[in-house]
Amino acid sequence: MNATRQGLMASFDYLDSTVEAIKALRREGFDEITAFAPFPEHAIEHALGYGPSPVRLFTLIGGLTGAATGFAFTIFTSMDWPLVTGGKPILSIPAYVVIAFEMTILFGVLATVIGVFWNMRIPDLKTSVVYDPEFTAGRFGVYVTSSGDRLRAARSILESSSPSKLQEDSEGEAHG
Repeated sequence: MNATRQGLMASFDYLDSTVEAIKALRREGFDEITAFAPFPEHAIEHALGYGPSPVRLFTLIGGLTGAATGFAFTIFTSMDWPLVTGGKPILSIPAYVVIAFEMTILFGVLATVIGVFWNMRIPDLKTSVVYDPEFTAGRFGVYVTSSGDRLRAARSILESSSPSKLQEDSEGEAHG
């Protein structure tokens, strides 16, 4: 990583101050922002610019692949070992719907798990940048990284939002 990259951590007592700080940082062009909260909060997600989760596409593609695999598997099996029983057709799609449904569920679930891990970037092989235990006790945090000259602008934006604590670090140092 570039040695000139630094981080700035601000701790806030109120959600509104946190959201306003994030919005102000994004308006000024800062895009490497990490937010910490003691509970899931949609206002922070909206301020960070998060859209709908892409995991649902993994689920859809997995489900469609599972349905196709279920039908292909049963059709292949019927064609490879044909059992003509009472003059009924060898390929009987209604009988294969149960297998296709089960494969849809199986592949959909597996693709969802893969999608969650993929989007969470698990396993995360780099160390955690910063963390303050107060974030689990009711405080909100904003961590922004930037080069040294832009960091002054980030500092002034965060200071204007009245944080309870503000500290500057080199990127990559862990706190706890």
